[in-house]
Amino acid sequence: MPEAKAQRPYKWLAEHYDRMFSMYVPIYQAIRKKALGGILPSVESACDLACGTGTTAMELARRGITMYAVDLSPSMCRLARQKARRNRLAVAVIHADMRDFHLPEQVDLVLCEGDALNHVPRQQDLTRVAKAVARALRPGGHFYFDVNNRLSFQKVWPGTWWVERPGMALVLRGGYDRERDRGWTNAEWFFREGRLWRRRRERVEQVCWSQAEIRAALHEAGFDRVRAWDEAPFVKHIPSMRPGCRTIYVARKLPRV
Repeated sequence: MPEAKAQRPYKWLAEHYDRMFSMYVPIYQAIRKKALGGILPSVESACDLACGTGTTAMELARRGITMYAVDLSPSMCRLARQKARRNRLAVAVIHADMRDFHLPEQVDLVLCEGDALNHVPRQQDLTRVAKAVARALRPGGHFYFDVNNRLSFQKVWPGTWWVERPGMALVLRGGYDRERDRGWTNAEWFFREGRLWRRRRERVEQVCWSQAEIRAALHEAGFDRVRAWDEAPFVKHIPSMRPGCRTIYVARKLPRV
């Protein structure tokens, strides 16, 4: 079997994301319920930022919320549009970068789940994202997101794990680049084609920030109330996810004075 060249992230990950990672959906739902329980009932419009295949956007659209879904990956956008059509849901999917996206109207809530914010190319991009989100929100609207912290890169990412499904397997090898302060994962895909297996490869890298840096970026962008929760209590069945590895945030854009 020939060695495969690394592909740009989220081609194969996009095509098979729902099939390989559906086990995380109940976790995201539980966290969302905890963090947004008092906010969601009053939300009329929202944006699923870095929406992936649009699972969260579809869930909120079923609740009657006007939904926008934004992603940088053309493959993810295509799959989200297909999912919306299949479920007969009016979700507007927008191909855009989270650092400078624009919506047709301001919304009550922007969500960015699944450590998607860590995927920006540079650490200094955080403030650009926060300002783009603030622009997309109505005064008093909320920004909800979760991030991997440096401890996760140091303690969770190094190592190898795999997922198998009929006709395919995914092997993830990860680590922490201390010099560049980045977590990295090489995704090795194996697809059965008749009697043979075809191999594909993608690489994912992430950056991270301290809580102080996150709060400073949010305040600079015009957010006042910033609440945070450790994610560890929601993933007790994953022993490696110790306290301090991942954090959930909800920030409020300043209301009009």
